[in-house]
Amino acid sequence: MTDLAKRIAALSPEKRQILLQKLNNNKQDNISHQRILPQTRNSNLLPLSFSQQRLWYLDQLEPGNPAFNICQSMRLIGLLNVPALEQSFQEVVSRHEILRTTFTVVDGQPLQVINPTTVFKLKLLNLQELSPSQKQTEVSRIANEEIKFTFDLTKDSLLRVTLVQLEAREYALFVSMHHIIADGWSIDVLIREITTLYEAFSRGYSSPLPELPIQYADFAIWQRRWLQGQELDTQIRYWQQQLANSIPELNLPFDHPRPAIQTYRGEQQSFVIPKAVSDKLKTLNNKEGITLFMTLLAAFNILLHWYTNQEDIVIGTDIANRNQIENKELIGFFVNQIVLRTNLFGNPKFLEILQQVKETSLEAYAHQYVPFDKLVEVLNPKRNLSHTPLFNVKLVLENTQNPTLEFSGLTITPLAVEKKSSQFDLLLELSETNRGLCGSWVYSTDLFETSTISRISTNFQALLTKIATYPETHLSELKNILSESDQQLHQAQTQNYELSIKHSLKNIKRRVSNQ
Repeated sequence: MTDLAKRIAALSPEKRQILLQKLNNNKQDNISHQRILPQTRNSNLLPLSFSQQRLWYLDQLEPGNPAFNICQSMRLIGLLNVPALEQSFQEVVSRHEILRTTFTVVDGQPLQVINPTTVFKLKLLNLQELSPSQKQTEVSRIANEEIKFTFDLTKDSLLRVTLVQLEAREYALFVSMHHIIADGWSIDVLIREITTLYEAFSRGYSSPLPELPIQYADFAIWQRRWLQGQELDTQIRYWQQQLANSIPELNLPFDHPRPAIQTYRGEQQSFVIPKAVSDKLKTLNNKEGITLFMTLLAAFNILLHWYTNQEDIVIGTDIANRNQIENKELIGFFVNQIVLRTNLFGNPKFLEILQQVKETSLEAYAHQYVPFDKLVEVLNPKRNLSHTPLFNVKLVLENTQNPTLEFSGLTITPLAVEKKSSQFDLLLELSETNRGLCGSWVYSTDLFETSTISRISTNFQALLTKIATYPETHLSELKNILSESDQQLHQAQTQNYELSIKHSLKNIKRRVSNQ
């Protein structure tokens, strides 16, 4: 626990909550009040943002890795004006420089190359003559092809759009971008702009969208100028304290040995937490003054404790990193990763775990601006090509939803396409919907069998149901939710853990006696 965390823990609950909120709000206000203005440019060769730089280096290690593709699939029902749709994408590409950007190297440094103009073309496919079963097979094949498409960062357009006509009034639309130019928030910006532009262009009007105040490259230049010196040192010191001790690798119940080099092969498995349960969780959140993410993080930590028999749990999550008004409507790679550490020692109640998670999360939010690759560089953990540094398990709560859109006689709904890659051992994605909490496990198929993920998913759902009704339950009592087979696994892991400790102690005594 850091010095700051110790001082916070000594306060009364009321004072503690006020202080933590002030610490977080002050930091957020400090950042949000720093406006990003258009930056001076000497050429069209511009620096990468810190997040872009991390992905660029990863692409150098494994060029064209499709694990870093962002794909959005939609079904369009109605009379579609294809020229207006293509014109809408052309306008978005013209508005956002990042969609006209490629990457090069000058004097050993990666740089953005902004192309002044780009002619955008939809890729059009017609499947109307196929049978229904053939169409379904072909749409699945096209979807997988888009997900696995290999982008060349040096010369390709990093936005790729494929329109598939299934019937006279039915289409499938696939939008793919490399993560180096976009993130999840960007997808929402893109869809909003496309729908607005299509509405105008299909009626013969000009674009109603206002001019963007800045471009992504302006943010990248500003970020490198701002995040240095004392500001960077202050941010880094927090993480050095928080992650000072050895960062544990979670020993999950793998079905297969970890390969020497990470392959990114993965699958996805979905589930739904019923609305009755999610409503109870919301009531708990309101009562405790916390967010839904904090509750889910506390529960996820307990689940990982069950399966690893470890009390020091470290996982990662995403932070949007869009705190200034100028970047909220930009397409670009802004998202950052932060590390969240929880200690489950001493058989605490769930509510106690919840309060610890709350304090840890608020502190982390106040120090969220250190780029993940910079954090790895400073902490310098033992690197291993078999998994990601600092954490290999991740939790993400999606703040955005994909509602049904209707405009100009068209209805647009999401088209479900399963992920076939995984950057982590295990990723839990959750989002709030009218049905409740919709979740999916994205997992490495090199490590897990489908049946193992199914058991983990069942136990997580049972855990959320239990804590929603009985939040004062102790950690040891919550373990009773585990299925019989998983309880046996947990007991075996406990015995192996105890044996490994005894073995380590014997080795230490032997070395001491030999000295």
